[in-house]
Amino acid sequence: MTHIKYLLLVSRQGKVRLAKWYTPLSPKEKNKIIKNLTPLILSRKPKMCNILEYSDHKVAYRRYASLYFICGITPEVDNELLTLEVIHRYVETMDSYFGNVCELDIIFHFTKAYDILNELIMCDGSLAETSKKEILKNIGEMDRLENKDDLNRVLS
Repeated sequence: MTHIKYLLLVSRQGKVRLAKWYTPLSPKEKNKIIKNLTPLILSRKPKMCNILEYSDHKVAYRRYASLYFICGITPEVDNELLTLEVIHRYVETMDSYFGNVCELDIIFHFTKAYDILNELIMCDGSLAETSKKEILKNIGEMDRLENKDDLNRVLS
């Protein structure tokens, strides 16, 4: 079972575009992870392994276009490749929702990026849903409810 400690989306320039923390850490600890891990991953060559040891845990990351998707995982995880698949499922789902997702989609629609992530991974860092179809159905229902609320506000 994969237990994710955090998921970060970082641009090639080192800017954090999305951060979700699944274990309680102080702001100082979070900043330290971002400050130390970002340059470490950005400096790695494309042919290098996507899994590495960092501090007291492992890190699995993948690059898609201009973004690095970085997951901190508990050291007792016996299958780091599953974490890479979770990252890929997240990207695939966002790609389906946004229609060829890009960094700007995440910047301007970050709440949707978080909604999709929340459908995929539970608040304790374990996998919640693996079906892209089910996640998109739930997000579509959220969109319908939001649009209904917007319409009610306009009409009242």
